[in-house]
Amino acid sequence: MRVLVTGMGGELGTRVAQLLEERDEASEIAGFDMWPPRRRLRRSEFHRIDPLDQERITEFVHDFAPEIVIHYGVYEPDSRLGGREAAEASEACTVHVLTAAAETGKLERVAVRSGLEVYGRGRGRPVVPAEDAPLAPTSPYGRTCLEVETLAAALVRRLGIPVAALRLAPVVGSHVPSPLGRVLRLPLVPVPALADPAFVLLSQEDAARAMVEAAMRSVDGPVNVVGRGAASPWQAARLGGRIPIPVLGPGWDAARRIAEIAGAPVPPHVVELLRQGRAGDGARARDVLALPGLRSTVDICTELYEWGTVSQLRPAEDVA
Repeated sequence: MRVLVTGMGGELGTRVAQLLEERDEASEIAGFDMWPPRRRLRRSEFHRIDPLDQERITEFVHDFAPEIVIHYGVYEPDSRLGGREAAEASEACTVHVLTAAAETGKLERVAVRSGLEVYGRGRGRPVVPAEDAPLAPTSPYGRTCLEVETLAAALVRRLGIPVAALRLAPVVGSHVPSPLGRVLRLPLVPVPALADPAFVLLSQEDAARAMVEAAMRSVDGPVNVVGRGAASPWQAARLGGRIPIPVLGPGWDAARRIAEIAGAPVPPHVVELLRQGRAGDGARARDVLALPGLRSTVDICTELYEWGTVSQLRPAEDVA
């Protein structure tokens, strides 16, 4: 089967392509992004295309005529793009790719990236939402994820094609460009003064495996994908040997500004997680994706702080 991967240049998209290369049923793999992959791909074909470039995307997708689309071209704010740029790129990429793929008449299934942010946080919302919980995002990224799901359903589902929407927990790792990961790695980590809300995380490897399985198994509908267990802002800071700084009310605006100066922009959905937590019921993922051994949130936090030791090399003449 011909598989198209959007966002192939990112850490997640590249790993998805590598996993697909191990599957015999993926006979041809192609993808695009605005950045080139930073890992070696053996038989995937990569094109450097801006997600806003409708003409080039349409031409590329028509020529490839994919049977499967794995849509990782959904950009988290302040991961690689700023908030407004990320929203525009995500919407444009979704529309251009799925419209062109549907026009080929070859498309058979679609899997798109979404996030637990679609459920929102606040009074009256479930603490651990399942897939049938009301969708009421309370952050710009949550609204982007919901828009991607809605657009995918409108553009593809009318053709009777299954659309899997993977509502991922925040994907964090030592080499993943995550705004939450950058904040947690600061020497001083802002934490809520009067609470210690729980949140769940997802490893890069598990996020990639989930997307591949969803596409190959023709999963239809939303699926929460979360790591095992939970952590909290205070716990995460202590795991990394960081100093938790209690923040209350208006102090979060000051904390955001200070973090941005320190090189760690904090978009609204990350502030929301730190203040109110974020979780999801992952029972359906275990049933339909058959992913044993998902990494735990605590293990992911621990790995986030693991850095290789730097060894200073002496000049060659000194060594001799």
